[in-house]
Amino acid sequence: MMGTVRNLFAIIGVLAVLAGVVVSPYVWEVKNRFAEFDAKALDTYVSMFRQVLETGNAAEATVWRAQVNESLSVDEVDETIKFVANEHNIKNVGELPLYKQVEAMSGKPYRFVKIYMFCNALTAAQMLDYSDAFAAYLPCRLSLVEDKEGRLWIYTLNMDPMIYGGKPLPPDLKAEAIKVKEIMLDVLDRGAKGDF
Repeated sequence: MMGTVRNLFAIIGVLAVLAGVVVSPYVWEVKNRFAEFDAKALDTYVSMFRQVLETGNAAEATVWRAQVNESLSVDEVDETIKFVANEHNIKNVGELPLYKQVEAMSGKPYRFVKIYMFCNALTAAQMLDYSDAFAAYLPCRLSLVEDKEGRLWIYTLNMDPMIYGGKPLPPDLKAEAIKVKEIMLDVLDRGAKGDF
C-alpha cells in the first residue's frame, strides 16, 4: 500500500515538473510583454475578467452602464443626452432608432432601443494616425435601452482597454482619449439622472 502511494506521489511530481517546463516559457513571455504595457493594463484586464466571471457575459465586461432615473421619460433622457454632448462640443453624427427598424421588419412592437453616435473629428484623426484599428471604436456610441422589465438603461463602450490595454499611447493622444472617456461618462451619468 505504501509503495502505491509513493509511486502515485512520484507520478504527480513528474507531471508537475513537466507542466512547469511546458508552461513557464509562456508565463515568462506574458510577464515580459506586460512590462511594456501601460501601467494600468493589468488592472484593466483583471477588472474585465472579474466581470466575465461574475456575469458569464463578455459583452458586460466591455461596457459601462447606468440605470435611468425612473421618473424620467424617454424624451427627457434623449434631450439630456443631446444637451450634455453638445455642452462638451462633441458632435452628434447620427442616431439609430433601432426599435423602429425592428418593428418595421418584424411587424411587431419592440422595446425602445436607440443608438447615438458622437464624434470629434480631430480626435478621431489623432487616433487613426496612431492605429487604423481605432476605426472600429469610431464614432463613440451610446445606447438608450429599455430592458425586458421596462426600465431604461444607458450603455457606452468601456474605453479603458483602448486607453490602457497595450503599450502606452503617445502622451497627447492618451490625454485626448481620457478627455473623450470623461465626456462619454458625463453624458452617461447625467443622461441617466436627467441632469442638464
